Amino acid sequence: MSNYKMNTKCVQGGYTPGNGEPRQIPIIQSTTFKYATGEDMGKLFDLEAAGYFYTRLQNPTNDMVAAKICDMEGGTAAMLTSSGQAANFYAIFNIANCGDHVVASSTIYGGTYNLFHVTMRKMGIDFTFVSPDCSEEELNAAFRPNTRAVFGETIANPALTVLDIEKFARAAHAHGVPLVVDNTFATPVNCRPFEWGCDIVTHSTTKYMDGHGAGVGGCIVDSGKFDWLAHKEKFPGLCTPDDSYHGITYAEKFGQGGAFITKCTAQLMRDFGSIQSPQNAFLLNLGLESLHVRMPRHCENALAVAKYLKAHPKISFVTYPGLEGDKYYDLAQKYMPNGTCGVVSFGFKGGRAAAEAFMKHLKLAAIETHVADARTCTLHPASTTHRQMTDRELEAAGISPDLARFSCGIEDGDDLIADMEQALNQV
Repeated sequence: MSNYKMNTKCVQGGYTPGNGEPRQIPIIQSTTFKYATGEDMGKLFDLEAAGYFYTRLQNPTNDMVAAKICDMEGGTAAMLTSSGQAANFYAIFNIANCGDHVVASSTIYGGTYNLFHVTMRKMGIDFTFVSPDCSEEELNAAFRPNTRAVFGETIANPALTVLDIEKFARAAHAHGVPLVVDNTFATPVNCRPFEWGCDIVTHSTTKYMDGHGAGVGGCIVDSGKFDWLAHKEKFPGLCTPDDSYHGITYAEKFGQGGAFITKCTAQLMRDFGSIQSPQNAFLLNLGLESLHVRMPRHCENALAVAKYLKAHPKISFVTYPGLEGDKYYDLAQKYMPNGTCGVVSFGFKGGRAAAEAFMKHLKLAAIETHVADARTCTLHPASTTHRQMTDRELEAAGISPDLARFSCGIEDGDDLIADMEQALNQV
């Protein structure tokens, strides 16, 4: 499908049925798979043959959906995970070990920040958080001899900062490490980070890709462009023999295009088992089939809402990278000229109390710990998803106490604005 356009990839990528086979991706709801001989199965355990033996590692339904996302992003290999958090954990832990270091944007999603700042630090991996607006000199100064990766989000959740992918890729590659980008908010419909120098892409498929709040999931895609063997001293897990697989060296056996995902599947998924269920993968694929239709409507509604809020006397600020005059408008036009996302962040002149009152009076938009859904939803991050962060950390993440995150669905835009207006009238 690589020669087809994005709209076609969304609908038909990843699976081509043969004569008499199911038209829709089949759900292989089985924990295990039968083989004629132990020798046949042994080849799978030795990574000498392709196939399936236990769904904790791989499943055919998952692989077909992962192949579609891989094609959409323009990568060489991909895998599904149980959540976006699992995808980001695997993407980093696959190349960073105890004693290693990672550079990350400070405005990333609060859950990911906590994963890095607290949990993975307990595993011995250190992180330095830098502003996405930092100069190239400041960015380069954050690297250490033991740095193994750089991480950022195309559009940060909920700060809505836009990552200068080329700047971060230049710094990463100058120091011999890959750039990992979470592309959840933009989706490959609006941005393909590999085209700008990114090496690994992650997704919370729970968001726009699923689009209907039906199934939690994540995905990792490898560009196949990073030369692991050229920096083999930094990545022993990929470039030295793996004793748990009879001495296989992933970068040598599977090459640039397959080493990262093969190790991530054969080693991390084997040991942690954070696999997406085949049922959720099936639901995800249904969402992917309409992603190219939904994303323009999300962006259209968000831009209309942003313009409305910008002119409202009770609103202190509006952040939306697709809004002309926004701090990140020019970067958004560079990386996402056809649209950014459906999420708008804004603050209230009445402060935190006004933000909380506003949400209480909404009727159409629902208060949810969710975002990027076909149905409009909203949240007050400082008291929910980012409540574990100090005021200083909130400020670094681009979140103020009065900030509200408003995720525009695909309803009629006029109805969304009318709902906001009646709520604002009661603030």
